[in-house]
Amino acid sequence: MKLVAVTSCPTGIAHTYMAAEALEQAGKAAGHDVQVETQGAAGSTPLDPAVVAAADGVIYAADLEVKDKARFAGKPFVDVGVKKAVHDAPGVIAAAVAAVEAGVPASAGPAPAAPATKVDRDAGAGTKVRQWLMTGVSYMIPFVAAGGILIALSFMLAQVAWGGAEGAIEVTGVDAGTVVAAFDPLSLQHWAVILLKTGQLSFGFLVPVLSGFIAYAIADRPGLVPGFVGGAAAGFVGAGFLGGLVTGFLAGFVALWISRWNVPKGVRGIMPVVVIPLLSSAIVGITMLVLIGRPIASAMTGLTNWLNGLSGANLVLMGVILGAMMGFDLGGPINKVAYTFAVTGLATEGLQPGAVQYQVMAAVMAAGMVAPLALALATTVRKQLFTHAEQENGKAAWLLGISFISEGAIPFAAADPWRIILSSVVGSSVTGALTMAFGSTLVAPHGGLWVLPLIGNPLGFVAAVAIGTVVTALLVVVLKTFKHDPLVAADRAADDQALAAQAA
Repeated sequence: MKLVAVTSCPTGIAHTYMAAEALEQAGKAAGHDVQVETQGAAGSTPLDPAVVAAADGVIYAADLEVKDKARFAGKPFVDVGVKKAVHDAPGVIAAAVAAVEAGVPASAGPAPAAPATKVDRDAGAGTKVRQWLMTGVSYMIPFVAAGGILIALSFMLAQVAWGGAEGAIEVTGVDAGTVVAAFDPLSLQHWAVILLKTGQLSFGFLVPVLSGFIAYAIADRPGLVPGFVGGAAAGFVGAGFLGGLVTGFLAGFVALWISRWNVPKGVRGIMPVVVIPLLSSAIVGITMLVLIGRPIASAMTGLTNWLNGLSGANLVLMGVILGAMMGFDLGGPINKVAYTFAVTGLATEGLQPGAVQYQVMAAVMAAGMVAPLALALATTVRKQLFTHAEQENGKAAWLLGISFISEGAIPFAAADPWRIILSSVVGSSVTGALTMAFGSTLVAPHGGLWVLPLIGNPLGFVAAVAIGTVVTALLVVVLKTFKHDPLVAADRAADDQALAAQAA
């Protein structure tokens, strides 16, 4: 059969492309032609219309709403989450083939406008909340990435411009307005100030974007205006990302409530452009500015003071906890909680180089690199403990690991959950603790070893990752040695049979 597929995940980075590769390989193994369109963070290249027209069926392996879904109208389809395609690509292919044979048609028309993250309206309350949050986080991350890297580059340039490590502090005290008014393109100090201000402006969108797109996930387009207004109000009163979370949910539910009012026909035309944004923005803005802003701001101040007061054993303990969370579900909800905690900490106003928030980000990224690197190492030194497919996945895991893509370990965890997850949690905890103990810092929220020049104490960072990788790989090898995997045994038996057949 000829099948086409669309893959996408909330962040558009790892699962999107892993699912595409898994579906292509599973399709080839089953004798089918599978062509995939990845709708990731880098955009997408639409499938050739001729390929779509010739396809027997469609696979939607997506956690986001599929763009231009009308192209596939009338074709049999299956609709699964992106993780299903990563974990069980052969099963997804089989389901698609069954759908084609059963002749299950897709919708005859284009899908209605929907939030960018696919929210299951029939899911439980906890699942919906997570999906709404992930919508906001998925749109927030690019702003943090751009702002963080620009600030890191500013600090690096400032150390050259001011002739020492104190330059990273000096640049924060310069009035950006004065530099803009008399900008000298030949001055490294001026460039450092401009880069810093640009990064800070990018960070300034973090809370409004988080709030706006949480509201968007709840109420669709009517939630955008009150969500952004509420996020801006949260920033104004110093309520930070906690305020953004509150206003995102408040704006979404208020906008959804108003949009469902039964109004006269004459008023319906102005509801989406005047009434809904006016009333919802007023309710959310006033609520944040007058009622709940100050208590949330006080809570944010308390959290910041607590983080800044951490040192020694307490800081190492935080590294252990965050590392364990990063290594537990490898890109799942718990992993994302730790990552979001680190990323939102970067937006704290007035951070100086070496701040605890930068140490938290370094610990989280280092711990998130361990699992794929460890599995890559284990499949290299003890190949006989892994199937051929796992050995091939191990080769790819090297690149995924150094790029801070924890999902590179998912194929291994799916096949052997308790050994891989236990080993990952232990090794990632070690790395998180060591990164904190070594005092490594990171301003950029992503990048792995590719942003090594932006890491404070890079040698300590690399050492922490290397030690955690070895610990995890050693545990994996030991646990697999004590109890052999039946899949590996079957794989090796098939090899022996093939060799025997060749000899005959």
